[in-house]
Amino acid sequence: MIVRIMGEGQVKLADSHFAELNKLDDDLLEEMESGDEPGFRRTLHALLDKVRELGTPLPDDALEPSELILPSADATLPEVKDMLSDDGLIPG
Repeated sequence: MIVRIMGEGQVKLADSHFAELNKLDDDLLEEMESGDEPGFRRTLHALLDKVRELGTPLPDDALEPSELILPSADATLPEVKDMLSDDGLIPG
């Protein structure tokens, strides 16, 4: 799956990594719903760091369609709320 981190670029991520990422996504959703800004910030950074760690960066000139778009590390809680689906940021 091709994942875009807004403002950074794209990475190719194996489907096998999504169980691990979904746990962080669930934590992020919980923190957002409770208004836990420090927890939200910490978990958002952990989620993006994990995507960077597990993914393989695509070249900057690659024009692959992104199947998943994640917010930038400096996104605000309201901005991320606007990006959410019922499953959080990551489907499944």
